[in-house]
Amino acid sequence: MAHSDNPADPFKKALAEATKVLADDPDLNVSYSVDPAGVSGDSMRLPQISRRMTKDEVLQARGTADALALRHKYHDVGTHTRYCPPGDMARDLYEAMETARCEAMGARHMPGTAGNIDAKIGAEARRRGYDQITDASEAPLANAAGYLIRHLATGRELPDGARNVMELWKGFIEEQAGGTLEDLQSKLSDQSEFARFARQIIDDLGYGDQLGDDPDALDDDEQDQEAEQDQEEEEQPDSTGEDDSDEAEADADPEQSQDQQQDEAQAQVSMDDMADQEQGDETEMPEGEAPLDPPAPQPISDADPNYAVYNSTFDEEIHAEDLAEPIELERLRAFLDQQLEPLKGAVSRLANKLQRRLQAQQNRSWEFDREEGILDAGRLARVVANPTTPLSFKVEKDTEFRDTVVTLLLDNSGSMRGRPISIAAICADVLARTLERCNVKVEILGFTTRAWKGGQSREAWLNEGRPQLPGRLNDLRHIIYKSADAPMRRTRAHLGLMMKEGLLKENIDGEALEWAHRRLAGRREARKILMVISDGAPVDDSTLSVNPANYLEKHLRDVIAMVEKRKQVELLAIGIGHDVTRYYNRAVTITDADQLAGAMTEQLAALFDSDPRARARVMGMRRAS
Repeated sequence: MAHSDNPADPFKKALAEATKVLADDPDLNVSYSVDPAGVSGDSMRLPQISRRMTKDEVLQARGTADALALRHKYHDVGTHTRYCPPGDMARDLYEAMETARCEAMGARHMPGTAGNIDAKIGAEARRRGYDQITDASEAPLANAAGYLIRHLATGRELPDGARNVMELWKGFIEEQAGGTLEDLQSKLSDQSEFARFARQIIDDLGYGDQLGDDPDALDDDEQDQEAEQDQEEEEQPDSTGEDDSDEAEADADPEQSQDQQQDEAQAQVSMDDMADQEQGDETEMPEGEAPLDPPAPQPISDADPNYAVYNSTFDEEIHAEDLAEPIELERLRAFLDQQLEPLKGAVSRLANKLQRRLQAQQNRSWEFDREEGILDAGRLARVVANPTTPLSFKVEKDTEFRDTVVTLLLDNSGSMRGRPISIAAICADVLARTLERCNVKVEILGFTTRAWKGGQSREAWLNEGRPQLPGRLNDLRHIIYKSADAPMRRTRAHLGLMMKEGLLKENIDGEALEWAHRRLAGRREARKILMVISDGAPVDDSTLSVNPANYLEKHLRDVIAMVEKRKQVELLAIGIGHDVTRYYNRAVTITDADQLAGAMTEQLAALFDSDPRARARVMGMRRAS
């Protein structure tokens, strides 16, 4: 067996085993990820632990593991869903109190978990700045209610930040719901009882209008409706009996029967006439007054209306700073700089070359032989030689690239791991700073998925019986490293996120390209440029295993065709190690990641080149030398 050289591995293994025991589930799959911690079915994600194993990392991992294990042990999803209120504030209160219940149950039966969870709560409170809040309006009521439930149920003091938030709201909560809170201890062990208890507190706090229908009352109504229906079926005579009685009456009184039949026949004729009239009205109704059909659902993709996504609920568009703490981003950025130290000289030279080319165009962009403007000293000799020659003026022309925005869309798939993603990150950094100096705004985006081989979307698909041809079957993660309006000096550390272990997963290029194009098309700049950096075709095993083999590739081609047809955005691409020219008309393929910097600068410089022949030479290039 290969020996791991990661000092954190023994601790991670021990924590995973302890978590399974605590959750009372030996089949629980425990993993460590940069994704937000959570439980999904039989899988649990815990915070990633670096090789350094800092005290904060260890405490955070242990506290999170204990909290999730206790929720897995004491929490029933069906019961929770049944009583969960639909309103936002009511739902937040309900969730916070249920989390506190599970943690309090753990503290009651396994006191050692309480200290670990205290450390987790304290770290979260510090990160959110709860210890700095001085006004209740700035403190989240839902969190305060959860903290209070935990405090009353366990008798433990809370960490400073959490205690501060609880104290700001404690008087109000106890004033409004003090009577209900007295029954807390008797409700903890039964989730259904506690759910009803939590709904009562939500009502006491003034959010009863967000509770929706009472699930218990609905059950009673359903039973009453079933009983009434059974009674009606028993009392209702069958059609044969009615016909027999009518015939009997007709036999007993022939004259009355004849009159009744005549009346019924006239009534039937009049009803038939009315029906014919109504039918005629329908046929003669103007087209504009016809009943409207319900609007068709909007297609997932503008490029291909038939492209399907099984479940987009779990997709994520997220800023880089929300995927890691600031300290970790700085550490990852320092690691990136250290790793690419040998390349910095070459990349900087290319950046300076690009800047000189752009500034040279900016300086020499003049319109000559104008009737007004700045006197053209270079043509004064003509005036001296022939005084009748009019003076010549020149006017500086607005450069094309001054009102321009560039988006760099970086493939964050697992196949980019290592040197390719490192060079892509540093080149994006250098290009952004270079273009900013020339008044060109730059946006840096990344795309990957939240999970390998399908995430929560695939789990939903499995639970719903594996419908045929479900469409895309993984959870997207679209990352904003730098928005176009944010200065590079404030977002420089964000690019270090690409070095984070576990971030790079699978790539669904078509939807990412459509997302980036949509963002760009909404910008106010006159010129919009989108550069895609990828290392091959779109790949997502969960999607391709249950759809046609070319499902994602076809969508990518459709999106590219749409972008190029609309001509709102200039699209170009660079492929690393794989030929992307089969997808993009304006593309270059490089065989080594080290060539990326040169290819990026040449491509961008060519776009801003005023000479169309020079532009064509570079943009027509299919492979970097």
